[in-house]
Amino acid sequence: MAFWSSSPHLPLLLLGLLSVLLHPPATGIRFVKSNIQLPSDDDLPAFREAPAFRNSDNCALQNHVHIVMTLDVNYIRGTMAAVLSMLQHSTCPDNLSFHFLCLHYQPKIFSTIKSTFPYLKFNVYYFDSTRVQGKISRSIRHALDQPLNYARIYMSEILPQDVKRVIYLDSDIIVVDDITKLYEVDMEDKVVAAPEYCHANFTSYFTDNFWKDPKFSRTFEGRTPCYFNTGVMVVNVEKWRRGRYTYKVERWMRIQKKRRIYQLGSLPPILLALAGDIKAVDHRWNQHGLGGDNYEGKCRSLHPGPISLLHWSGKGKPWLRLDSQRPCTIDHLWAPYDLYRSSRVALEE
Repeated sequence: MAFWSSSPHLPLLLLGLLSVLLHPPATGIRFVKSNIQLPSDDDLPAFREAPAFRNSDNCALQNHVHIVMTLDVNYIRGTMAAVLSMLQHSTCPDNLSFHFLCLHYQPKIFSTIKSTFPYLKFNVYYFDSTRVQGKISRSIRHALDQPLNYARIYMSEILPQDVKRVIYLDSDIIVVDDITKLYEVDMEDKVVAAPEYCHANFTSYFTDNFWKDPKFSRTFEGRTPCYFNTGVMVVNVEKWRRGRYTYKVERWMRIQKKRRIYQLGSLPPILLALAGDIKAVDHRWNQHGLGGDNYEGKCRSLHPGPISLLHWSGKGKPWLRLDSQRPCTIDHLWAPYDLYRSSRVALEE
């Protein structure tokens, strides 16, 4: 159930209210008032209006590309840049449909998206954070423990039934290729497709408590599991639902609370639930780690090879480093997509 839509047929606020009042919530999705103090409208950044991007003549409008992202005030600047990059490099930008997951009903954010991208097709969905209440374990970075990081686990329950396949993307990415190429990857009957990194030390993602217990370590028996970054993945939503993968991830999260079998946030339980059984995608679709490590966020250089997607995973975010005038060299690759309108620019206008 979307409680905010970019449909041009009704004013945004009216449409959001009608969606809430007239449609019963789907399982696991409830529209509730939050007693959490939200940022005021004055705290939200302002953005320039993006150019209009239109389909080329050979585009079929029925070929939708569904993209899921979370919506967070702290990362909204990254989200805007990511959306612009996808529209700019798409052959058929009108075919892109965005699905934003958020924790709070905050009209200013939604109207900001609409004013920045007047032609964007998007819906906003409420993620009930009580679904993960008591299931999240403390990790090495506080930012990894936020409930919204776990919203991707519940996409099969939140999104409309007619959405069969999605690309899930973090907000700290830039796409420099046609995102449709990733969406149309042959998944070979797998639930998830993503770039794999088999050279990484997979064992380091889990503690000794995991590897010393046979009933846990047998999870990967007969397979060569590889690390993949859950911030960029193609998901067959139907197969995820039928295979009860949400339940499987939650089960590992409950075990983690009792046994401490991993250190990071939402990544390890997804790795465990899929048990290495994913469709590998070319590495060009996730040039990850550009934000540096999870402790200090030190600068990193690009990996060799072609690039379709740049990902500032890790502690350092390009907009923060640019604002502090201490950017890494690679942050200048993100800057051209930044639609943020600072007070200085506003005065000049």
